[in-house]
Formats: sequence, structure tokens, C-alpha cells
Amino acid sequence: MDVLKKVPVREQDAKVRATNFDEVCLGYNLEEAMGEASRCINCKNAQCVKGCPVAIDIPGFIEKVKTGDIEEAYQIISKASALPAVCGRVCPQESQCEGKCIRGIKGDPVSIGKLERFVADWARENGIKPVGATEKKGKKVAVIGSGPAGLTCAGDLAKMGYDVTIFEALHEAGGVLVYGIPEFRLPKEAVVAKEIENVKALGVKIETNVVVGKAVTIDELIEEEGFSAVFIGSGAGLPKFMGIPGENSNGVFSANEYLTRSNLMKAFDENSNTPIMHGKKVAVVGGGNVAMDAARTALRLGAEVHIVYRRSEEELPARVEEVHHAKEEGIIFDLLTNPTEIIADENGWVTGMKCIKMELGEPDESGRRRPVEVADSEFVMELDTVIMSLGTSPNPLISSTTEGLKVNKWKCIVADEADGKTTKEGVYAGGDAVTGAATVILAMGAGKAAAKGIDEYLSNK
Repeated sequence: MDVLKKVPVREQDAKVRATNFDEVCLGYNLEEAMGEASRCINCKNAQCVKGCPVAIDIPGFIEKVKTGDIEEAYQIISKASALPAVCGRVCPQESQCEGKCIRGIKGDPVSIGKLERFVADWARENGIKPVGATEKKGKKVAVIGSGPAGLTCAGDLAKMGYDVTIFEALHEAGGVLVYGIPEFRLPKEAVVAKEIENVKALGVKIETNVVVGKAVTIDELIEEEGFSAVFIGSGAGLPKFMGIPGENSNGVFSANEYLTRSNLMKAFDENSNTPIMHGKKVAVVGGGNVAMDAARTALRLGAEVHIVYRRSEEELPARVEEVHHAKEEGIIFDLLTNPTEIIADENGWVTGMKCIKMELGEPDESGRRRPVEVADSEFVMELDTVIMSLGTSPNPLISSTTEGLKVNKWKCIVADEADGKTTKEGVYAGGDAVTGAATVILAMGAGKAAAKGIDEYLSNK
């Protein structure tokens, strides 16, 4: 075995997987996992832990995998993470734990994410559950939203002994894990539902179809329902658009709507009653992970799919793995290209999109080179569906119905990064509702920090 090289991970063949919604990556078996774990040099000053937003004891769990003690490896991970099977699949490990792995200086970093996934999957298949609280605190905490921030905060508080209830607006728990990430990246019943069951096994109650701000307000939860503290982890589900002519035409979707129809409402399944556009030629505008998810979903629904992005491949914000998979499957990348107008027929249906070519100029405030239009480079792309994947912002419903809760100019809730404390006493917030759209693991880190903040607040109250 070459210790400088990762143990390769088995995947579905690109041509086969482009026609189905089964999971792309097949993961490690026990022998492969133990082989990959043996590459870890068990650093004393482990940089990988510093790169993990929820501070998993990475050398500790990998050491257990080396010896084949997978149950103990799982318990080590679950002390820090409520969603290891999710994180092992969707975390950007290359820029976090694996990005800091010392082994990566002279070779490939250890496949920490794939090992985490293996451990979590093994625990699920063998009925292993995380360890709950031994003593109860006798205090109630409300958590708004059952996405990664809410589930993490709820799980940590339950382990501390609090009586936790999650209020979820949709009919199914999971937040972005169920409505935003496709089945081929994150299986819903096999993985997400089981992770949520583990959180419930800690004693967390989940009430679905409760829109906080309409059915009940935060003030009512505290003053009438007896909750001692509230965590807001409601995410950022309000889509952004370009504001170009023709954007209201039939056949233009936000990535949020398109993915929700497919992922949460099972529109990809021919037995589903949920309609979805089966375009023949689809343009996805944007270059992030959500854009890749929407593009790869449209491809599986039978379309020729183009990613339209105004910068170059070097500036694509999506994970390298997601871009690689999209290319393998046949997604076409129209880079340094920007839409200027959507064209529709007399009945209002999309027939094309006017675009202009771009070139990269000086860096902007984000540090990326600013795209500049190339003169006389306009052209029309013929298509029948456009999916806008330009980011999302928080829904202002909660902040507008809660007195004393400060928001910034982007309608994000203002909260302390260290402990999630907001401007309203007893109310904490974290994840996309505070930062705007970000990653699953960063939302989990915020939920974890807020759970600690809530515990300190209630312990001193």
C-alpha cells in the first residue's frame, strides 16, 4: 500500500448514474476504511480538528477505525456531531479538516470525510445509537427549524438534559437536507431520516407544519408556552433573482423551487403527483454547489444541461468534487458568460436567453477578479428552461414578528458568532438565518455554539 495515496472510493459509473437518482459515491467497506485509517499519523497537535467547525476528535475516531472498533469510533464522533452520515457526504472537507491534514503536505490527505461516512453508516446498519443525557435539567428550549443548525443545537441541548422541541414549517423534518440536496448526493430515507431518528432518540420532540411567526410567535413560545430559551435556525430559503427582462416567463425557476419539487416532493419519481419541468435544454445560472445540484438533477430528468457562470472555472464556488462529477456526467460549462435577458414566445414560455461574454478584470471586494463585459459579444442561447441559482436570503417572517430582534440590511438576524446570542434576551440564532446561505457544517457549528450559549444562559439565570 502506498501511504502517500488515498484508498480509492468506489463510485457508480458516470454514464449509468446520469440516468438514475441512486447515490453516486458507494463509500468504503471495512477493509478499505481500515486501510485508509492506517495512513493517519496521529499528530499530537492535530490541525484537522482545528479545521472542523464542530471540533470532532478526528485522530481519536480514526485510531479506533484502525483497530476495527467502529462502535467506539462512532461514539467519539457523535459526542461532537449530530449528523455524521450527512457530514461525511456533503461537507467541504477539502477546505476544512482534510485541507489541514499534515499527511497532505507530501501526498494525499487522509480521507477523513469518507471515514466519517463509513463509521456513521456502519453504526446505522448495526443499530448503534448516540449516548443521551443521564440527568434532566427541567427546562424547556424551543428550536425553530429542523435543518443542520436546528438539529445540532437540539441534539446538544438534549445531551445536556434539556427538554427540547423543534418547530418545523414544512411537513417533513430536515430542512435543507431534505429539500435542497439531491437524493444522489444524500439519500433521504436511508441517511437523513435515520440521522433525525437518532436526534429524536436523545429525547428531542419535532412538531412539523408549524410556521413560527404565523401559527405562533417567539414571544408566545416564551410567555405562554413556558420555553426558557429559543434558538432560531430557520435557514435562508428566500431565493434571489437577477432582475433581468423576461425573468417572470414560464419555465424560469429558482434552484430552491426546482430542487424542493424534486427532493422533498419526490417529483423525480414517476409515481409522484408533484409536477416538474422536464426541459429538453436547460440553463442553470450560477456556479455554487446548489447550481451543480440543480444541473445534475435536470440532467437525470432527461435534459441537455448548461452551467452559465460569469467567471472562470478557477472562481467556481462549488466543491471540486461536485464540478468533477458534473463534468463526468455530461454537464456543459459555459463559463465567462452572463445572461442579460430571457426570451419567451407569445404564450410566455421560455425559448432562449440572451447572453454576453465576460473577461476577468481587477479583483473585487471578495478577492475574486471582477467579470467585465466583452464588447460586441452578445449571443442567444436556445433553451426551454432556466434555473436561477444565485443564492438565498432569510425569510423575514420571524424577525418581523419578534419584538427586539435586530436584523442587518440583508434581513439576516444579528447574533454573536461565539454563542449565538441575539439582541433579544433568551433568544439565540445561528446558521443561514444569521450568515446567509452557507454550508451544512458551518450551520452545525453555529448550532453547537448556540447550545453552549443557551446552557450558560439558563445555568446562570
